[in-house]
Amino acid sequence: MTNSDDYDSPWKEALGMYFEPFLALFFPAVHAGIDWSRGYESLNQELRQVVHDAELGKRRVDHLVKVWLRNGREKWFLIHVEVQASHDTKFARRMYTYNYRLFDKYNRIVLSLAVLGDDNPHWRPDHFGYRQSGFSIDVQFPMVKLLDYAEKWEVLEKSRNPFAMVVLAHLMTRQTRKDPRARYAAKVKMIKGLYERGWAAEEVRRLFRVIDWMVNLPKPLELEFCHEIKQYEEKKQMPFITTPERIGREEGRAEGRAEGRAEGRTEGRTEGLLKGQTEGQTEGRTEGIEVALEIKFGEAGLQLMPEIQAIADEAKLKVILRAIPTAASLEDLRRMWTG
Repeated sequence: MTNSDDYDSPWKEALGMYFEPFLALFFPAVHAGIDWSRGYESLNQELRQVVHDAELGKRRVDHLVKVWLRNGREKWFLIHVEVQASHDTKFARRMYTYNYRLFDKYNRIVLSLAVLGDDNPHWRPDHFGYRQSGFSIDVQFPMVKLLDYAEKWEVLEKSRNPFAMVVLAHLMTRQTRKDPRARYAAKVKMIKGLYERGWAAEEVRRLFRVIDWMVNLPKPLELEFCHEIKQYEEKKQMPFITTPERIGREEGRAEGRAEGRAEGRTEGRTEGLLKGQTEGQTEGRTEGIEVALEIKFGEAGLQLMPEIQAIADEAKLKVILRAIPTAASLEDLRRMWTG
């Protein structure tokens, strides 16, 4: 099962949805210094160009956000999350390179943060530097190790911070790589726990989407999981998750996951969502578009959803969904239904 697990894409989606809870959980001192009443602005599109130009090997999950400090001064944050299974000799250098390139581009303070999701307890890079002939560079960056949170399992389970669920899903996926049945049981317990926390329906749906994507099951167990959750929903009279729709598109979504992992692109995820839709399920189609928009454009992409939800033409929705991965901008995409 190791080769089929996907960490990067769910983490990227989770960061887009839960940036504030992410900082509150991992970097509380940073979180406390931000004026959240002013909101924040995602700059992931700008970050992609900087990252692309750096050419320092395969990227994982990078997140750039503009925030305001409580004293009113602007400050940019580069959130660089690497979820990987082994030591990466280029990681510290990459953190340094992204930081100075962003500083040079915006002429603003850039705070680079790192989250490591690998299994090596001894690999904890938190600085980059060198000295030569009286010249020196020494860059320190805050770092958290997800492996350390395995000892805080009960605390995470009781936490009201939604990002704690993302951490649990990550840890549980790694711990059950060789035991699909144990993974199935843990996933069922985690999803049922979402209902029992008393969260709003939309919160449950969003967390379900991330956990379901990260905690991958073999096809037979995936179908069994869908049916068990459906029965639980009916028993509790909590139809928060469109389980019947998931059953109908499970095969297509599995293909999408496989393509996305192999290609490392948004297209795989979008194709899976597309292939799994059944005829006449406009609601399911728009849900797939919503996920693809958020992956491709971040929070800005979701601003198009009111217009898209008003489209009743299934064929047009299908075309829109297919076009998202290669769309150059939101405006280009919008022209597909506005002319």
